Amino acid sequence: MRGTEDLPAATSPERAAAAAAAGERGLVACVVAAGVAASFQIGKAAIAIPLLRAETGYELGVLGWVSSIFAVLGLVGGVPAGALATRFGDRRILLSGLGLLALGSALGAGASSLGPLLACRFVEGIGFLMVSVSGPALLRRCVGAGSREIAMAFWSCFMPAGMALAMLLGPLFGGWRAIWLAGAALAVLAAVAVVLKVPAGAAGRAVSWHNLAAEAGSLVFRRAPVLLALHFALYAMMFFAVLSFLPVLLIERIQGSLALAGLLSGLATAGNIAGNLLAGLLLRRGVDRTLLLAAAGFAMGVAALFVFLPLLPAAGAFLCCILFALAGGFIPATLLSTAAAIAPRADLVPATIGLLMQGSNLGQVLGPVAVGWVISTVGWQGAAGLVALLALLAVATAAALDRDIRPLWRPGG
Repeated sequence: MRGTEDLPAATSPERAAAAAAAGERGLVACVVAAGVAASFQIGKAAIAIPLLRAETGYELGVLGWVSSIFAVLGLVGGVPAGALATRFGDRRILLSGLGLLALGSALGAGASSLGPLLACRFVEGIGFLMVSVSGPALLRRCVGAGSREIAMAFWSCFMPAGMALAMLLGPLFGGWRAIWLAGAALAVLAAVAVVLKVPAGAAGRAVSWHNLAAEAGSLVFRRAPVLLALHFALYAMMFFAVLSFLPVLLIERIQGSLALAGLLSGLATAGNIAGNLLAGLLLRRGVDRTLLLAAAGFAMGVAALFVFLPLLPAAGAFLCCILFALAGGFIPATLLSTAAAIAPRADLVPATIGLLMQGSNLGQVLGPVAVGWVISTVGWQGAAGLVALLALLAVATAAALDRDIRPLWRPGG
């Protein structure tokens, strides 16, 4: 029989494992907080545009650049930002991105006209790109294989969480300049947390810029990364097409106020966060990835029909909005986790994530424009048909991905 003096030695492996798990949870929380701080800068623009319009007198078409400049930068800068993370290290690029977010937001708070404000938003947009491509790469490096799917699922929530945070808290600050200062403060706090909790790791891979550009650029000629980016583009077109016009649709259907429509839209968006987390649990249990992507895309298309077409009463249409966002949440978590695994090499994970983000931003740019044009030309039924078509294309893309990604998770594959 063991003596009591043996107990500490016997429990030390368990304590070490518990400490390691707690460290991983803290690291994931810090990296996700950095992502939330970055996406807060997108949400703050949406909530501040009415305030900017009242102060400056500019039309919405002009002020729209305050928001859309992020998507335009992401459309062309995802892979280059990933290449920077490869060259200089994911943690360093994450911290640099947070620094640019804080700098751009703080300087933007003092802008006296639209030109300087857009210049500061350009700086913020670069920072956002750096955070969005380095975060998943850092999680891939620092989190154990058993927890990686859940970590990626939490990361994939950063966009809706940060935007919702900005929309909920923004009106409390009393003015758009105060919102900009709050965004700067949030980025600084996230950077401090990363410094304290996230290990430095490797400094990056010492290669020539020419070789690095060639390696990152070669991703656009690889079947699997391009299909993943295309699927993300189709998802983003559907998601932002529906969510962009949801408040207007709800006002028409329920004959309610903008405040009520905004609240209901926020609740629907929360379903997207739940979908991301559920996807992480399913992936951890080994659910087939292409089946998950195809089923989610199909569910989004069916739900969109009941959202746009007057087939159900207002309450039923709103429940379909929640189903649409919930099903959509399965896609980012699955794509981000898969992109990290299909990268040609570990040091090209950031560039692969960058290509994925370029697909997402393409969808963010095209989706609302295409659906807005269809609604104005044909009506809500045209929007239903367009989103249904995008959903079918998403299902087809998922099927095409099957032969590329299934071997990665096949036993012995």
